[in-house]
Amino acid sequence: MRGIFLLALLLLSACQHVAAPPPITGEIRDLRSGQTLTAQELIVRLAKPSRLIVGEQHDNHDHHELQLWLLQSLGERRPQGSLLLEMLTPDQQVRVDDVRKASTPPADLPGALAWQSGWDWNLYGPIMRFALAEPSPLLAANLDTLEVRTFYANPPTLSGTRTNAASVKDELLEQINDSHCGLLPTSQMPAMLAVQQQRDRRMAERLLAAPTPSLLFAGGYHARKDVGVPIHVLDLGEPGAPMVLMLAQQGGEVTAAMADYVWYTPATPAPDYCAQMRKQFGKQADG
Repeated sequence: MRGIFLLALLLLSACQHVAAPPPITGEIRDLRSGQTLTAQELIVRLAKPSRLIVGEQHDNHDHHELQLWLLQSLGERRPQGSLLLEMLTPDQQVRVDDVRKASTPPADLPGALAWQSGWDWNLYGPIMRFALAEPSPLLAANLDTLEVRTFYANPPTLSGTRTNAASVKDELLEQINDSHCGLLPTSQMPAMLAVQQQRDRRMAERLLAAPTPSLLFAGGYHARKDVGVPIHVLDLGEPGAPMVLMLAQQGGEVTAAMADYVWYTPATPAPDYCAQMRKQFGKQADG
């Protein structure tokens, strides 16, 4: 009987380290080896590094469901040191800390956090509610509005050879142009690039300062190993880059230069943002 009891305890202990099935199916690939992984195998690997970045597509519902699952699953394997979000700015940190210390959650949680309307609360709300209830810190990783305006008006020079490489800046300029549907005046491009790279630098600084194991959720270009936060981490003197998991829609291209792992989610129809942007630019021109 004692042997059976001990066996039951061992089985129970083992079960505590098995994450629940993910809410979204899709191919998971180790980009260094080309190996296809199960979700459970991925969790085992992601639980090892001291710093992890997960790149997302901001408007993809599946990606946010997976982020919540990752948070829960990693927490079952080891204590989480901290969670950092691109979606939070320094001037929101006091509000985040106040909500965490409150005995009961506020009735209007987005209002209490001064949540920015550019981030769809329907997508980020479940992650925020879970993270606010956890004992580990929830940290702002972005610039505040005043900093963005300052960097836009007077673009500073970044230190570091990797972040100043022409190939990095060219890739980011192309992404900025594409994301604005080719409508940005050429004269604005250097300032936009400066803001993008200052965001990356801030996220890198915050990631390095955060309690480990630390986890950063950010947009795909911020997460990329070849142009984003990881090269800023290296330029700040850290000997190794954070591990990167990229969440991407099926049909997208993610290479080993961009990430360590990719999780391809089902392709979903995207709104025609360019049509909306052209309409807005047309209104401004008419005005």
